[in-house]
Amino acid sequence: MPASSSDLRRYLDPRTLARVSSLELRARQIVEGLMTGMHRSPYQGSSVEFAQHRQYTAGDDIRHLDWKAFGRCDRLYIKQYQEETNLPIMLVVDASESMAFGSVETDTNKSWTKYDHATSIAAALAYMAVHQQDAVGLAVFDQVLSRYFPPHSTPGQWRHVVNELQAVPRWNKTDTGAVLEQIAEKMTHRSLVVVISDFFDSLDSLVRGLRHLRYRRHEVVCLQILDPQELEFPFDNITMFEGMEELGELLSEPRQLRDRYLEQVKSFTEQMRKTCRSIKADFHQFNTREPLDKAMSNFLALRAATT
Repeated sequence: MPASSSDLRRYLDPRTLARVSSLELRARQIVEGLMTGMHRSPYQGSSVEFAQHRQYTAGDDIRHLDWKAFGRCDRLYIKQYQEETNLPIMLVVDASESMAFGSVETDTNKSWTKYDHATSIAAALAYMAVHQQDAVGLAVFDQVLSRYFPPHSTPGQWRHVVNELQAVPRWNKTDTGAVLEQIAEKMTHRSLVVVISDFFDSLDSLVRGLRHLRYRRHEVVCLQILDPQELEFPFDNITMFEGMEELGELLSEPRQLRDRYLEQVKSFTEQMRKTCRSIKADFHQFNTREPLDKAMSNFLALRAATT
């Protein structure tokens, strides 16, 4: 008996997804819910702009015949397009130390981290791509590009991507901008690049990396993954904050910091949105407490509306 929409939504809640040790199974569950009622790829970067006619020759696909042209001049012509296939998809996943943070409690007494959220999204997108016979690749980075696999559409690519996403990161510092520039140089075909990160890095460096990708004619999507504590700063008592990526510790009174902190988070997010808008890249923020069906559906709907 098929699962109802409420059952699928239950499976997509982070607290429930955390029970699933296999990222492969987790991704399948996410996609099962997301793909209900979908008939086309909502995140694809495709171009089907008409380019020109050419005369029909034996063996051409008759689906591309221009029957209106035939009616006008009694000759068979084929419509040619600039690009008739989806863009290859490159998933770029941040595995730096800040992505190990997680305050969302799970039923297994483990924290659901930003990296858990990021890898679940990446695995679900990879699953969708491969099952639509699109090419998908993976890049995992911290302060260096630690793993890189160019896009392929072979059945084994899905398992390869999932296995790499399940590998335990080294939790080093990050250098996102430099890594994005390196990826831009390595990619030989125009692609859809999905960067999944908290983007806790120098904004100037990030902008350089994103601009480099756009300069190389790649479509860019930035998915920012943040924990609810990072978004809300819900601390009241004197708290010892442990800095990640070698930032040390800080004992402070949270109530004196809250307004300034939230202002800084809002400012950084708006700068990221503005930057992405200026280079015609997409930006979407994910809260790790929100069920992935809601968050990913919103993101995919936006992609579908603009492609």
